[in-house]
Amino acid sequence: MATRVSEHEVQQAIGGLLRLGVIVAAAVTALGGALLLIQHGGDPVAHRTFRGEPPALESIVSIVRGALTFNGEAIAQLGLLLLIATPVAQFPKVFSQVAKKLKPGALACIVS
Repeated sequence: MATRVSEHEVQQAIGGLLRLGVIVAAAVTALGGALLLIQHGGDPVAHRTFRGEPPALESIVSIVRGALTFNGEAIAQLGLLLLIATPVAQFPKVFSQVAKKLKPGALACIVS
């Protein structure tokens, strides 16, 4: 027999997952920042020339590859991507809970 989950329990679970996602993202970003300082902390700074993101940080795949090689910039960038992805990953859960509360025809009306 299936047990019914209350709205409060769902909100608590979503809140916990969001909190965990932010903590993981912060830890990854901090690790990347520390590695970046270790790897490039002594490099001279050129404020007169602007250099955008290197090609190695322009796509998600290249960021993950860089993070796997312990590139500090890539790990920090991966932490920021995780921070952005945390609330986005929760959207299907919230949507499914809202859909359960709607009448069957209302969901089709909202989606279309």
